[in-house]
Amino acid sequence: MTGSDHESSRWTTYLRPYPGPPADPEAFRERMAHPSFLRAAAYDPVWVHHNLMGPNSLWLMEGLSQVAELGPGGRILDLGCGSAITSIFLARELGVEVWAADLWINPSANWARVQEAGMSDRVHPLEVEAHRLPFPHGYFDAVVSVDAYHYFGTDVRYLSYLAQFVRAGGVIGIVVPANSVDPDDRPDDVTGPGGGEFGADWFTFRSAAWWERHWRRTRGVEVERAEMVPDGRELWWRYQEADAAWTGQAPAEGGDGPLLVSEQGQTLGFARVVARRGREVPLVFGPDRYRTRLA
Repeated sequence: MTGSDHESSRWTTYLRPYPGPPADPEAFRERMAHPSFLRAAAYDPVWVHHNLMGPNSLWLMEGLSQVAELGPGGRILDLGCGSAITSIFLARELGVEVWAADLWINPSANWARVQEAGMSDRVHPLEVEAHRLPFPHGYFDAVVSVDAYHYFGTDVRYLSYLAQFVRAGGVIGIVVPANSVDPDDRPDDVTGPGGGEFGADWFTFRSAAWWERHWRRTRGVEVERAEMVPDGRELWWRYQEADAAWTGQAPAEGGDGPLLVSEQGQTLGFARVVARRGREVPLVFGPDRYRTRLA
């Protein structure tokens, strides 16, 4: 099944306004159909494109599902789900029940997408701040996060907090923008590309080795995999080319193009980290009702 005959070709609830046909329809569809992610490629590229908030999240989620244990029937927290298309993808493709949690996107807007996709019994959108998770401890079989964890998870204490909501033996898996040469390994680079144009966010693009070291400091969590996604920069650039094929703008000029073609951008890609929750009790941060809260 391809995007043209997939059910999603009839879905019209978009995060971004539909501005008309792509400037180069053939190139757009070709760049959106990655041969390594056949499940994602089956979805209508227009629906996917107009619900993206960054590099193609369906590619990243499918890649994560290839290495993380996300079996059918499980309860999954999709943390930082954005427009919830990754949550819909997980529910449809893996047969799991998903809590689609995001701070920036209104859950009512995500609910419209979920209903249109026929997943109202399996995907539950809600507004959540990552440091104020409203769930019972041990509730989820897995927590996943694609292109979001670097916004809230660089504090060394955060994984201890998050792990409390995963059952013993459950999985925590993330895919985040990353740099195979960690920013800390560029001692002369204190501003990032463009002399600080991208701000401190640039320094959240850590290496896979940094993420592994960062997570191994958390008691009760065993890191099973920490790696750069194969051909990650090419994936990012392919997304940029697809966007350019839609807008008619040169790939190097719009969106993430200037970042990817910068000197520092040559080592960009994505880090994929998978860990398993042990049975130890995570760290405690405060008394009484603040015991599981980060300041």
